[in-house]
Amino acid sequence: MRIDVITLFPEFIDGCARIGVVGRAQGRGLLQVQTWNPRDFALDTHRTVDSRPFGGGPGMLMAIEPLRTALTKVRDAAGPAKVLYTSPQGVRLTQEKVAGYAREDRLILLCGRYEGIDERLLGNMVDEEISIGDYVLSGGELAAAVVIDAVGRLQEGALNDALSAEQDSFTDGLLDCPHYTRPVDDVFGVVPAVLMSGDHAAIRRWRRKQALGRTWLRRPDLLSRAHLDDEARALLEEFRHEHRAAMK
Repeated sequence: MRIDVITLFPEFIDGCARIGVVGRAQGRGLLQVQTWNPRDFALDTHRTVDSRPFGGGPGMLMAIEPLRTALTKVRDAAGPAKVLYTSPQGVRLTQEKVAGYAREDRLILLCGRYEGIDERLLGNMVDEEISIGDYVLSGGELAAAVVIDAVGRLQEGALNDALSAEQDSFTDGLLDCPHYTRPVDDVFGVVPAVLMSGDHAAIRRWRRKQALGRTWLRRPDLLSRAHLDDEARALLEEFRHEHRAAMK
């Protein structure tokens, strides 16, 4: 998979893409991240990429022409691709959307700065606006890095254990269950006995119950949208009973 990023700060994206799972995916030839600076396509000697908005108001807007030229060059270099603009006005990024992006051969990420981008470019050259949360950042680079990491780790072979992705939070619409490692007995507590029992059916049941319960406690909005079978409903009710008893 190839991801092209149009950004005023290519060094930030390049640095993020060199480390961790994304860096390993690139090293294994599973992912390619390429950056493009719109200043390289500016028309004046000052490499200007912004201008004051019509109608007044504070701040500057990223201008059409450098971004249009950059997007055209990106498409000429590697072919057509879905263009995503990282924006607080966008659709919320979810694991389901990430999985869909991961199935694409190519993506182009457009990072805004200042007060945003001329609406005419968004309407004519951007396929989708995406948001990583209801807050405002100084620019789209952090959001783009999030997309690259989330998509990159889903490339087949990027993770040392493919089951890691299958067991992530949100993969089945729920939060993940708690996890423990050595030592068994610590000043902060003891590892639940079921995890050391060797009974794989019991472990699976415990993890499922904890995932359901944690989602009920922390993200009831997710639980309301989840499709629960009879076993899941029974496990959730069991968790609720145990939780209420512990609170007394």
